Amino acid sequence: MRPQLRVLSDELIRQILTEAKRIMAETGMEIRGEKMRQRLLDSGLKLDASGKRILFTPDVVDAAVASTPKMFTLFNRDGEPHAEIGGNNVHYVPGSSGLKILDHRTGVTRLSNSADFIEYARLCDGLEHIAYLATAFSTNKDIEPQVSDAWRLYMTLTTSKKPVVSGAFSEHGVPRMVAMMQMFRKDRAELIKKPMSIFTITATGNFRYGDDSCQNMLDCADAGIPMEIVPVTLMGLIAPVTLVGALVFHCVDVLTGLTMAQIARPGTPVLFGGAPATFHMKAASSPMAAIEAQHLNVAYVQIAKSLGLPTQAYMALSDGKLLDAQAGGETFSSALLAAIAGVNSVSGPGMLDFVLTFSLPKLVFDNEVCGQALHFVREIKPLDDLPTQDLVDQLMRDNHLITSPHTLKHWPNELYLTQPVIDRLNRETWQEGGSMELNERACAEVETRLAKYEPFETDPAIDAAMRDLVKEGFVKQTELPVLPPAASKPAPVIVAGRRGREGRRRR
Repeated sequence: MRPQLRVLSDELIRQILTEAKRIMAETGMEIRGEKMRQRLLDSGLKLDASGKRILFTPDVVDAAVASTPKMFTLFNRDGEPHAEIGGNNVHYVPGSSGLKILDHRTGVTRLSNSADFIEYARLCDGLEHIAYLATAFSTNKDIEPQVSDAWRLYMTLTTSKKPVVSGAFSEHGVPRMVAMMQMFRKDRAELIKKPMSIFTITATGNFRYGDDSCQNMLDCADAGIPMEIVPVTLMGLIAPVTLVGALVFHCVDVLTGLTMAQIARPGTPVLFGGAPATFHMKAASSPMAAIEAQHLNVAYVQIAKSLGLPTQAYMALSDGKLLDAQAGGETFSSALLAAIAGVNSVSGPGMLDFVLTFSLPKLVFDNEVCGQALHFVREIKPLDDLPTQDLVDQLMRDNHLITSPHTLKHWPNELYLTQPVIDRLNRETWQEGGSMELNERACAEVETRLAKYEPFETDPAIDAAMRDLVKEGFVKQTELPVLPPAASKPAPVIVAGRRGREGRRRR
């Protein structure tokens, strides 16, 4: 068996779902996308008395849940199986929606650009415990915003063959991105059969789905792109401050999105997801790493699992501004909770500052955190150690088990050995190596891994066609940003220390 986490009783889950379905049937949802609204009405759904809200009856919701795949496969760019999404399979993926990057070479937080994104993609491609990529942060500094979603996807597809979590920034952004991905499949049918991405659909809040989300959902369904429905449930602001009440609101948003996706195209893979936060009554901020938000995450995941649905959550992240004790504590605690809860797709590694800022050093630190969390939730079973008398006899004879055949056989899988970003040295050895602190070790690991990145070829015709798709969306811009070549050796890093002390040059 594996460790498991249950925070709700079966009876409470039933009550929450019953109440969510009641709200969907009696209050309904405002659907602002005209095409989606008409699709729902054509399917037989009714309007409320005001004529403004669509009512979702329990039988329609139950049918949608039944038609949603319980598990699906993500494929890589080459069409090979990469990740099974469902059950208790746990996959960590960088968080999305960042606007800035914490530059590890200068210590400055600034707007991100295409060169930053390329370095991120190269780094992420080689991280052992990050299952697939996300279009993690915007690059609006050097690309027009209406095509920045497609540009990020282009950079991802030409830098890594792993699947990617992405999404469109505008109402009509999905078709351009679908056209890019289809270039790596022989036709639309194969793209549907072998999806290489998950797209995020965001519920607007206040029981409403906006124009962009509705059209993006229709376009994703048409292309067979798996979707994660991600409400930003703000406890104490637009959702109840209490856990059970917030869960009801959250389920209304997700189940509405799931039902619309199934009406648009039955059998479309949908993840029961979310990005909840609390509303800080004193700071007027929305911490996603708050313990109450983590409680909401694991609770709605348990509800989703009771329905047999794949799951997603924003966890393994921090609201802190630096890679410090707060970032480590918030990230490790939520990453471990996500693993024990069996979240299928965990969005968050690399993120700081309420998912506004991305950090490459934090990403390599989080890679280690995620590796340890995955190690913790492995299946527990006897491994040549029941009965233990042979081991007892060896210990009594040799006074140790270091060279025991049992130890030599099992230690490579049983003991998780961390990368240098995590300090496991004794103090003397640590001092001899320069007394490097966490951020310094993480920065050095970033440069080491970037230097090891091995580029691969993309068919020149496909590459040119993808670039043309982006340029077709230009309004004023005429040229695409110039992307940097792969590094040939680690670059020197100057890491600013605490209290503004002079940085130390590291390789």
